[in-house]
Amino acid sequence: MRAFSRLTPLVAVLVAGLALAACNKKTASEGDEMSMGDANAKVTMVEYASASCPHCARFNNNVFPDFKKKYVDTGQVRYVFREFLTPPYPLAAAGFLTARCAGKDKYFTVLDAVYRAQEQMFESGDFRGPLLKIAQSAGLSEQQFNACIQDEKALKALSDRVERFAKEDKIEGTPTFIINGKPLPPSTHETTLADLDAAIAAAKAGK
Repeated sequence: MRAFSRLTPLVAVLVAGLALAACNKKTASEGDEMSMGDANAKVTMVEYASASCPHCARFNNNVFPDFKKKYVDTGQVRYVFREFLTPPYPLAAAGFLTARCAGKDKYFTVLDAVYRAQEQMFESGDFRGPLLKIAQSAGLSEQQFNACIQDEKALKALSDRVERFAKEDKIEGTPTFIINGKPLPPSTHETTLADLDAAIAAAKAGK
């Protein structure tokens, strides 16, 4: 797989940032989280996912649309997305940075596009080309995209968020789902809507 040359310098920054975050008392604000749905919903589902995680992409493409329609759009569940970083790290970091540069109102649209282009990027080895097209479709110019993915301050903020929340919830892999504070039990299969149905029903019942 070809390296994403424009992101190569960010890998070192990312590693350093994660190491520094462990001893940095300043933590990310919960206001940095991306969410959708009724803030007063009885059930909150938190998903930890990486923009470079194939399992996360399959959940996004095959399960999330029905989950959103059934629970988020009807006000039953508040959905919170928390970023995590998995190999290849340049793609994960660039995907999240691009989504944030597009703005909160376009964050999930951009992330969805990244997930749907993920397989193509892995097959071709070209990360930058598809990400640039996604950025441009969200209203960013090539110059803005380049500045976005090379923004060391934004990357440090990303690494702080990952470090903080991953430690708090003991996240070891993606995707991980936490419903009303309870992690979805490990399964031998990828998470389905039926799995979420059961967990959400239990949360509503106070179990």
